[in-house]
Amino acid sequence: MSRIPSLFISHGSPMFALEPGVLGPNLQRLGASLPDLSAIVVVSPHWQTLGIRVGGVARPETIHDFGGFPEPLYALRYEPPGAPDLAADIVALLADAGLPATLDPRRGLDHGAWVPLRYLKPAADVPVVQVSLPRDMDAAGALRLGRALAPLRERGVLVIGSGSLTHNLYEFRSHVRDPEYAQAFADWVAAAVATGDDEALVGYRTRAPHAARAHPTEEHYLPLLVAAGASTPNEPRTRIPGGMTYGILSMDSFGFGLDTNATKEAA
Repeated sequence: MSRIPSLFISHGSPMFALEPGVLGPNLQRLGASLPDLSAIVVVSPHWQTLGIRVGGVARPETIHDFGGFPEPLYALRYEPPGAPDLAADIVALLADAGLPATLDPRRGLDHGAWVPLRYLKPAADVPVVQVSLPRDMDAAGALRLGRALAPLRERGVLVIGSGSLTHNLYEFRSHVRDPEYAQAFADWVAAAVATGDDEALVGYRTRAPHAARAHPTEEHYLPLLVAAGASTPNEPRTRIPGGMTYGILSMDSFGFGLDTNATKEAA
């Protein structure tokens, strides 16, 4: 089986589930072009825990972990099978990498997982396992987590870091619309991804323009490092255009090891 790519997907606001914008159709085309997958593993900022936990439920439920949004959003369901055996393997894989983890037999899929997957794999026929993001994890730790998950790609598993390329909730809720700074940050990240400069991505807090404004807290940035860590040095790194929503949320996403033709089709 050929190596499966890893992805960073910006999920922005929960409204992405109802408002596909630029990224939704691109994810649909990309998902249709992917080789057969044995499973999908997702790291999302909406499951933060003490230590690492791995969802081991056989049929993960759809978690609507948000409030104050339109009622149609709460009616949406994404119900893929789980993969308890794979989840147990991931716990062992992480332990071998010096990252102790525990199985969670009840946890479903939060919107950081199911919202982008509704576009990428709408049939919900690929088993999904979610891995939590430790509350105390920093950028270097997220890169390490991705490297620990990288061997899964050789087993037909798609590794996804789901976050947001920019994510200032205060400005979002205050209706601030200032795409210039958000685009400057997004462009800096895209350049660092394209050149394989993981050191810069880890050190973004002091190196990227408007880093603290784009990410007042780090949890939505860290999944990018997970996806980058799951890649290999010589793989192509490609931007998946997502546009800018609400004037400040960049939806640009990235593929690591994607087939070049598939990426052009998703552009």
